[in-house]
Amino acid sequence: MGDLDTNPLVLIGVGSSIALSGLFYHLYRQKNKELKKLKEIPVFKPDQHLLKILKASSQKRLQYVAVEGVVQADGEPLASRFVPQCLCVIQKVAVEERWQYWNWLTKTWNSRTTNRKETSNSVPFNLINRRSYISDTYVKVQNPLEASGCYLERVYFKVRRAEEGLVTMVLQGLSQEKPVAVEESEELLRVGSTLTGFGEVVLEGGQVMRLQAPQDGRKYILMPTDYRSFIDRHERSASMWKMLTAVTVLTGASLLASVIYNLVGKQDDRSK
Repeated sequence: MGDLDTNPLVLIGVGSSIALSGLFYHLYRQKNKELKKLKEIPVFKPDQHLLKILKASSQKRLQYVAVEGVVQADGEPLASRFVPQCLCVIQKVAVEERWQYWNWLTKTWNSRTTNRKETSNSVPFNLINRRSYISDTYVKVQNPLEASGCYLERVYFKVRRAEEGLVTMVLQGLSQEKPVAVEESEELLRVGSTLTGFGEVVLEGGQVMRLQAPQDGRKYILMPTDYRSFIDRHERSASMWKMLTAVTVLTGASLLASVIYNLVGKQDDRSK
């Protein structure tokens, strides 16, 4: 084995540790800054307290707040197409075909997806207080399909293999393509699920509260969780980047200290 000061792997390790620690620290600072901004957003429940604040405000609106509540259909809810006795307010059903085609250059079969069909259905819904399922105080959710956030739950997914019959064999021989499978999936926003919405809340008619996309350009977000869990997830992400920064810094410092110690030891031996 070569000496540490002449071993290129050690030098590469030092350089990589320094570079990674810089990257991880940058990501930690970004996440920490995002977390601070999230914690500055006022959080409300769909209750009389929020209604009083809106009535007291001059423009009868709150520009950017978080509202946490339970999903309740404003009328007749939708029924899942595949899951019995599962009610929802937003439904997305996707069907797509997977085909394989022969690549003459590589002499292999390659996959591609085609004929994707997606249907979306929704009904108006409200957010109500978790502790009062029967209440006159609620927040209407405006245009939820325009909001960002992974708030839909996949409740069904199935892959149906294509049957290899005479027609399939003929198509494969003529076009060098063959169907492989058909994938079906269904995503829902269930009635009774917890949802946190980030956006603008306005008061209409002195009694109706509505959550909508902010007019100042900030993101309209719906999250399938309560506010505390949402913040906890961001805190865990920030802690992860902080820990990775510390690990890479210590690793790089240890390798660098080993190189310096080896160099100093060699100089002492030569002086003696």
